Amino acid sequence: MERTAYTTCPLCEATCGLELTMLDGRITGVRGDRDDVLSRGFVCPKGAALGGLDADPDRVRTPRVRRDGKLVPATWDEAFAAVDEGLGRVIAAHGRDAVALYLGNPTVHTLAGNLFAAPLRKAIGSRNIFTASTVDQMPKHVSCGHLFGNPLAVPVPDVDRTDFLLVLGADPMSSNGSLWTVPDLPGRLAALRARGGRLVVVDPRRSRTARVADRHLPIRPGTDAFLLLGMVHELFARDLVTPGALEPHLTGVAAVRDLVARFSPDVVAPACGVDPTAIRDLAADLAAAPRAAVYGRIGTTTVPHGTVTSWLVDVLNVLTGNLDRPGGAMFALPAHSRRGTGTGAGFRTGRWHSRVRGLPEVLGELPAVTLADEILTPGEGQVRALLTVAGNPVLSLPNSARLDGAIAGLDFMVCVDPYVNATTRHAHVLLPPPPPSQQAHYDMAFYHFAVRNVARFSPPVVPLPPDALDECDILLRLIAILTGAGPDVATDGAAQARGILDARLRAGPYGLSLDRLLAEPHGVDLGPLEPRVPEILRTPSGRIELCPEPIAAEVSRLDPRPPEPDTFVVVGRRHLRTNNSWMHNVPALVKGRPLCTVVVNRGDADRLGLVAGGRARVTSRVGEVELTVEVTDDIAPGVVSIPHGFGHDLPGVEMSVARHLPGGVNTNLLTDDLAIDPLSGNAVLNGIPVSLRGRDGGDRTAQVS
Repeated sequence: MERTAYTTCPLCEATCGLELTMLDGRITGVRGDRDDVLSRGFVCPKGAALGGLDADPDRVRTPRVRRDGKLVPATWDEAFAAVDEGLGRVIAAHGRDAVALYLGNPTVHTLAGNLFAAPLRKAIGSRNIFTASTVDQMPKHVSCGHLFGNPLAVPVPDVDRTDFLLVLGADPMSSNGSLWTVPDLPGRLAALRARGGRLVVVDPRRSRTARVADRHLPIRPGTDAFLLLGMVHELFARDLVTPGALEPHLTGVAAVRDLVARFSPDVVAPACGVDPTAIRDLAADLAAAPRAAVYGRIGTTTVPHGTVTSWLVDVLNVLTGNLDRPGGAMFALPAHSRRGTGTGAGFRTGRWHSRVRGLPEVLGELPAVTLADEILTPGEGQVRALLTVAGNPVLSLPNSARLDGAIAGLDFMVCVDPYVNATTRHAHVLLPPPPPSQQAHYDMAFYHFAVRNVARFSPPVVPLPPDALDECDILLRLIAILTGAGPDVATDGAAQARGILDARLRAGPYGLSLDRLLAEPHGVDLGPLEPRVPEILRTPSGRIELCPEPIAAEVSRLDPRPPEPDTFVVVGRRHLRTNNSWMHNVPALVKGRPLCTVVVNRGDADRLGLVAGGRARVTSRVGEVELTVEVTDDIAPGVVSIPHGFGHDLPGVEMSVARHLPGGVNTNLLTDDLAIDPLSGNAVLNGIPVSLRGRDGGDRTAQVS
């Protein structure tokens, strides 16, 4: 019998409510839930394709164990016994630091990952902890940690009440927001403009978001810090600094003024490629707007000065009085969180360092760019075993060919993942979690970045089959193995997860309960964002530390000289139908024209003899790829763009659709594992110097320093 069920889309950060049509335990239709308290019926192509992802025939549904060189089906007991033996053998011979953990981005899209990933990290007892956070977002956490004493205190634009929105290095019309949970951004931006507000986008490419903006400013990739320094300089020079209600909660304003004194718009313009008059006008427009917000994302974090750039985004919000006020950049208050006292121990990094490159720890983890070093370099503490959860580092980390070879040589590898993909094809044990329809869902991570305070719990829409294991149980049994309890511990992970969530909701700021959320399938609206300073601060002083010493020291080292002339750099891009490497095996999301192309400026294409639909080779210090050319006027000269998450055609990958995507190549064959943001250890994925060769053999080559 056909029935209707409601759930939360787990496929990106927008957390849209979905209305599912169910027949015989299958999802036969998906539409946006018109009564959802946050998304109000909005759905993107990813959410609409949830049924295809859920029923993907290539999805692994029983454990696999490597025998005679092949991953073959096994029982859960056999799989966990193999994990116990393999990890136990490595730990007994080489110690706990010989085991590394890699947590991928989808970990925070599941209730199991949000609740049990931290205990899993602790159970391993290794310093070799790596996550996708140092691939794309750690600079924002580090800058907020230094500013507010709390790395999770990430302000988001209150887009529904703002008059002026400045977006740098982000394409939220394609991503549905990132570190910003904002479903139906197209509708929200239309409302912004309908009430007379303005949208300005700074990006080297005319993205989907830039196309709807009132103004698009192309910028040289990786130089947003210089543009923002010029804007901060202009605020001081023109006496436009007005912190307003924040002033009693601020320290370091004068230090920031002195720090930016040498970065006038005229000085920084050659470095960032933006006219100094445009920089001055942008600063003046931001200061003049009744309510304004500045937002930066991937293009501002995956660059050499990502932490400085992330810091400057919020310095502008603070100095214009737009932090923590309606219509500005505000802090969400999730239902499962607790209010603070306004002071705390503050934030620090570098409590330990990586063995090979000496890179500092941040938030209890090491930079993922050095994972291959730790595997390949002999000596005490060498990584010999790897546990991955919802991660595909062979596609997502820089210099991925080197990492692929390193992972292939491990003594033992365990993967919690539903696919045999580019990374998990090396596993000795593969533990598959159930599909979304069989899992409960609550967005513990993304409600910290929501554009409105809401709470929504989605129970499984179909029961778990007898031969499946809830992801909570998978992680709990791994924890049991790593803590010495053995592979046969009985768990009831789903019940434990519900109990923990219920306790947090009851202790939270709204006094909710799991029963209340179960009675409200469309979610509970907890109201618009409200000011939270000083309560949200965790600094010892109880103030916003506007000029933290580590960031000030890095700014003092910045050199605003323009780059070498006649160079190419590569940047990524996001498509609305994809999210990293997750969804390339769903036909509905990859049909149509090929998504993985190299986008080239029309003038550059003419000079190089490149034609649309032809082929071009892109070469960096670490690798080379060949792609189909897409010629456009929507990208700055000297910049080429390649999307991330492709490259599934490796031996052993069992993803029949993704393996045969036309032209799909891994852009991380080009990115450089030696290039990092020094304050956060984050990978540099944008602005990588490359050469581009056309059909006549001509090229323009960037000098690699």
